[in-house]
Amino acid sequence: MVSTADTNHATIADRVAQLQQGMAGQLPDGVANAFAAERAGLQANGMPAGVAVPGEPMPDAQLLDVHGAPSTLAKATGGRSSVVVLYRGAWCPYCNLTLRAYQEDLVPQLAQRDIPLLAISPQKPDGSLSMQEKNELTFTVLSDPGNQIAAALGVLTAPTDDARDAQRTLGLDLAESNADGTQGVPMPTVAIVDSKGIIRWIDVHPDYTTRTEVADIIDAVSAWV
Repeated sequence: MVSTADTNHATIADRVAQLQQGMAGQLPDGVANAFAAERAGLQANGMPAGVAVPGEPMPDAQLLDVHGAPSTLAKATGGRSSVVVLYRGAWCPYCNLTLRAYQEDLVPQLAQRDIPLLAISPQKPDGSLSMQEKNELTFTVLSDPGNQIAAALGVLTAPTDDARDAQRTLGLDLAESNADGTQGVPMPTVAIVDSKGIIRWIDVHPDYTTRTEVADIIDAVSAWV
């Protein structure tokens, strides 16, 4: 069995702390305050009702690969058990940080178990390709137009009006980034799915600045594989 102690890389929480330290004072006050208020609301609301639980089928949908070709989760996994990550988009610094950590620390450990990692967002395929190339990801990155999987899992959300205005101030318009022209984004989510398409473990983060740690994923995989 591969131990999670095999990696000497920083935890995602440590990486987030470094990111936030670097961003401190870089954003205009109005933008920073809008994002802080949004996070406070997400933390106060907590986990939404109706989130999928272990034992339920993992939803599938008509997805697009990084070149815009049709795909599905079932096709991408090839009938193998898998780890599925829902992220917001290539524009999200926390998503970039997390997927880089998964590439460095999670992919090698999953490969020893022949378990693929897949990452899904609502962005256009060219955004998925940008995410893959920028972070040198070797795992599959897919686009889910309309957030079909996030909605079915019960983890679909959207920025507040103030947060959307702050995003536009920074040059981001989610309606242009998302494949279907909407503002929806998934709560960062990791699901372990078995070869029959059943969710064995799921971890949802309403606060998008926190993410599922590699050690927690490996511990969950080890508990049932």
